Amino acid sequence: MSATASIALDPYAAAPPSRRLLFRLNPLAKLAAPVPAMVALIFTRDLVTPLALLALAYGVLIVGARWTLRTVLLLAVAVPIGILMVGAGMSLWVDAARVADTPVLLQLGAWSLHAGALQIGMATGLRLGAIAALAFIAGLTTTGPDLVRATVQQLRVPYRVGYTALAAFRFVPRFGYELDLIRQAHRVRGAHGGRGPFSAIARWGGYVVPLLAGAIRHAERVALAMDARAFGAHRDRTERHLVPFRRRDVAFVALFWLASAAILIPLFPWTP
Repeated sequence: MSATASIALDPYAAAPPSRRLLFRLNPLAKLAAPVPAMVALIFTRDLVTPLALLALAYGVLIVGARWTLRTVLLLAVAVPIGILMVGAGMSLWVDAARVADTPVLLQLGAWSLHAGALQIGMATGLRLGAIAALAFIAGLTTTGPDLVRATVQQLRVPYRVGYTALAAFRFVPRFGYELDLIRQAHRVRGAHGGRGPFSAIARWGGYVVPLLAGAIRHAERVALAMDARAFGAHRDRTERHLVPFRRRDVAFVALFWLASAAILIPLFPWTP
């Protein structure tokens, strides 16, 4: 099976090596770098600060991430639309008395939309969008196994906790794969055909038993494999794949913190 087919079956499988910057960094460095900016965004109330940090996050992703159709749709379509929707929705909830001294942009009977309300709503939308974009620095360029290995190796998280959680997460794509096989088998046999709510209920009822049986079989195989490898018998285990914390990780965190400080400090106190 090719590497691409393996990842399509199991999104937690090892990804093909990439020469992009973010894929060569330790997952903990990509998590630690944007944390101060994300915390500061919670207290911002202006438009410029989240917009500047949003641009910083996009710049890092453009340079260091692998661009696929899914990534483009997420960053170029989903995030802007989400910011506009949250901003428009939050502007409707602002107390008109707080912004009564600002110009009226829209008047519908007794209700009016003031410029100050729209500014507060868009500031909220930009704040949430910037936090999401900063989280994508690690989320779009880090695999589950590497994150677990980094927490076990650098943060000294007990491997019993880390690898047990990883094994549980791997059940999710496995369920999706087995559900697809069950659907194909039912279509081949013509079982539970037809349209309408009752046919849909019958189809999903036919999926439950084989899916549970497959889940039990998979859980037994995972438990036997862990027992065969003496999982949990010793305090520490050797690692086949090392995820070191290098000097370039320290440099990335330091540079990102400096860039964040260069944006946040001149704009303090972050008020409209």
